[in-house]
Amino acid sequence: MNPRIPLAALAACVLASGVAACGSDDNSSDAATNSSAAGGGSSVTATLNGAGSTFAAPIYQQVGADLKGKGLTINYQGVGSGAGVSQFAAGTVDFAGSDPALADEDKATIKKGDPIQIPFALGAITASYNLSGVKSGLKLDGATLAKIYLGKITSWDDAAIKAQNPGLTIPSTKITVVHRSDSSGTTKGFTQFLANYSPEWKSGPGVDKDIKWPVGTGAKGNDGVAAAVKQTDGAIGYVEQAYALQNGFTFADVKNKSGKYIAPTLESTSAAAEGLTVPADLGVSTIDAANAAAYPIVSQTFAITYADPCKAGMDKNKATGLKTFFAYLLGAGQDTIKKLSYAPIPDALKAKDQAVVDAMQCNGVAIGS
Repeated sequence: MNPRIPLAALAACVLASGVAACGSDDNSSDAATNSSAAGGGSSVTATLNGAGSTFAAPIYQQVGADLKGKGLTINYQGVGSGAGVSQFAAGTVDFAGSDPALADEDKATIKKGDPIQIPFALGAITASYNLSGVKSGLKLDGATLAKIYLGKITSWDDAAIKAQNPGLTIPSTKITVVHRSDSSGTTKGFTQFLANYSPEWKSGPGVDKDIKWPVGTGAKGNDGVAAAVKQTDGAIGYVEQAYALQNGFTFADVKNKSGKYIAPTLESTSAAAEGLTVPADLGVSTIDAANAAAYPIVSQTFAITYADPCKAGMDKNKATGLKTFFAYLLGAGQDTIKKLSYAPIPDALKAKDQAVVDAMQCNGVAIGS
């Protein structure tokens, strides 16, 4: 990552104006243009437009900066996973960023060919809070988080919270719930975790990218939720870890499936993807992973495009650039991911991803042939 661009600026810039507008490629790797996707080492010049996940927006921003001097311009708008998939299906962008895997109903809207979805990074969804006097050490489990978001627990000194935090002095401050107002993959991951530990949540608000919230204040994007939490004493919000770190938030250790309270770190985030069963379409989920060392609220993020972009209307040059871009995400881009406080994917999953990227075609002919 360019040392002159702090993490907070990355998120702000990408959400405001797209990834091509920020950053520098001074230290970029040549891996992208030397890949097979670039035609045996020749450079490719193309502009690629994408939209979707705000969770992954800082990654697309910095990767766009890395590739800018290599002939590729990546314009990405963080509009939320749901909107990104909709724009891709409508043909207004070349790729989508989405945190949940494509559902059957998503695939039904994609009419121009067979989509591919490449999980390329992992990120912890933190239970970030702003509570005067409590700067560290708070522990929460899924059932308690569900009751908070159902409006059943309304103050921080509730017995259910105090029982998990013996020895911690917790004020009686009113809890202000903050949630996403847009269609969000982060919301789908978080609500899936709540549903796993609360039958009332599962049968009530349910699990989706956009739900009817029982209580709370809505804000757009991870950055919007982060801003709302930062401004309100007593607030709690689910925020991707990179955004939580940018804002200096305190976040809870959350109880995992093995009964251990785990802090969201790169190591505990990566642990959520170890030993996963990977379906044929690569639609993995890392929420509530079985690994005892895993933080339990971990989201993967996918880059989505067509297996044969030319059949969807793209010219060969742009299709070559798209494959180069996807190959970079799995190669040198994994180092960028770590520097931005996301976790890289394990080698076993990366190998499956790479096989799908290598198989990309232009009108039935392998790209790079």
